[in-house]
Amino acid sequence: MGSRLGTGRLGRLALGAFAVLAAAAPARAQEKVAQKALPPLVFTGIPDQDESRLTERFGKVAASLEAKLGVPVRYIPVKSYPAAVTAFTNGQVQLAWFGGFTGVQARKAVPGAQAIAQGAEEAAFKTYLVANAATGLKPETHFPKDVAGQTFTFGARASTSGRLMPEYFIRQAFPAKAPEQVFARVGFSGDHSRTIQLVQSGAFAVGAVDYLVWDLDTKAGKLDRHAVSVIWESPAFPDYQWTVRGDVEQTYGAGFTDRLRAAVTGITDPAILEPFGRSTFIPVTNAAYEPLVEVGRSTGFLD
Repeated sequence: MGSRLGTGRLGRLALGAFAVLAAAAPARAQEKVAQKALPPLVFTGIPDQDESRLTERFGKVAASLEAKLGVPVRYIPVKSYPAAVTAFTNGQVQLAWFGGFTGVQARKAVPGAQAIAQGAEEAAFKTYLVANAATGLKPETHFPKDVAGQTFTFGARASTSGRLMPEYFIRQAFPAKAPEQVFARVGFSGDHSRTIQLVQSGAFAVGAVDYLVWDLDTKAGKLDRHAVSVIWESPAFPDYQWTVRGDVEQTYGAGFTDRLRAAVTGITDPAILEPFGRSTFIPVTNAAYEPLVEVGRSTGFLD
């Protein structure tokens, strides 16, 4: 009888365990379905460098965020700075690595959008003016007015460090004059690496570049320091940042913005940070970019 009793108890325990598993199975199935139903978090970044470098670094960011957030994350490239703003505005992407000014434009167009993180270097960002050696221009601590009459290239038209801020400094140095009145010819390279190459080749005498791209290209061995050099370093200003749309929590749940901020600022892998030229990402808010709003209005680039 003891044997039969033991067997009965084991049977009841087995049936109880089966019932628990059976009850849990639908919950797990529903959880999996809910996870599968979440659309990918799609992001982009302004094309401030060559495309292969951008694809590599943003691919690593996508993998890191996906692992931390538990939702699919996808990077899509864009061809221009305005295209990045447009993709964010129309909801094609929910997150973007913007320059300072493109971030201002995007948040103005999408109410509720928030700057959530920036590189530690962003709070005191700089533009370099670089010159071809044939010009004979030498480094100066004040804006080098000897650039007047030279050919000059900005980066992209909506670039903060390659257009907005350098034009602001040029207008300060030459009051009541637009760049076209200061230089023999003005161009727009499209990105910072291209600006450096155009000046190095002599296609333009002087150019305005992002100081971190200059450092990255120097480390990559892309510069001939006998052909091109830095002649001026600008005062500091805020620049790049990660900006997210305000409606992401409707899709991914309450608190997602904070989770996303924590995921970005929690990136410590040098393989991700070094291609950005950043030591770390730190939290930031829209208020940090008010100086660029003022500069944008004073130069006529922002209504």
